Formats: sequence, C-alpha cells, structure tokens
Amino acid sequence: MHFKLIIALIEDDKTNAVLDAAREAGATGATVINQARGEGLETSKTFFGLELETQRDVLMFLVEEHLSRKILETIADVGRFEKRPGAGIAFQIDVDDAVGVTHQIRKLSDVVEEEI
Repeated sequence: MHFKLIIALIEDDKTNAVLDAAREAGATGATVINQARGEGLETSKTFFGLELETQRDVLMFLVEEHLSRKILETIADVGRFEKRPGAGIAFQIDVDDAVGVTHQIRKLSDVVEEEI
C-alpha cells in the first residue's frame, strides 16, 4: 500500500469542518498544528499600524494514494480555497515509506479494493 501526505493550511475557524469532511472522504486521521502564520500574494491589511491576520492551522493527513485526490478536493471545497483569496491551500506529496500505520492498512484494505 502506498501513501501520500496531504498538507492543508487553512483558517482556524474551518479546521473542524475540514477534519470532518476529510474523514468522510476516507482520511483515517490527521495531525493539527495550531496558530501558524502565513503570507499570501497580497500583504496583510493594517489597522492603526497593527496587522490584521487570521490564525491558520496546518493539517497533515497520511492517506492511501487511491483516496488522496478525493480527500484533497474535499478539503478544497470545504475550505472554500477557490472561492476566496487567502482562504487556504492544500497539496499532496509522495511518501516513500511509513511506519506505525499497520492499523490503517488493515482498515483501508477493503476500502481501497472498492476504489480500484
């Protein structure tokens, strides 16, 4: 079984909705890193010299490769990435090897067979 790592950088108020939707799309879990900061194409707006930035969360999903595109698209839809500039981004990278995922492999075997 081969895996991909999906990394999503999203506004913190969308974290729970994205986690729930990714799980429904086939993700078996996630790691969440709170209070990240990012800068996009446009600089942050200021108010009396203070930068107005929304907090971001970094979500990392180790997912089976046959399910990865569906999960990635679900994250983008729920996060509204294409609807609003600065809403967030998500991308996936190949994973050469992973340990500690035996329980995931057992659970995903039947699901992946249905997808193939």
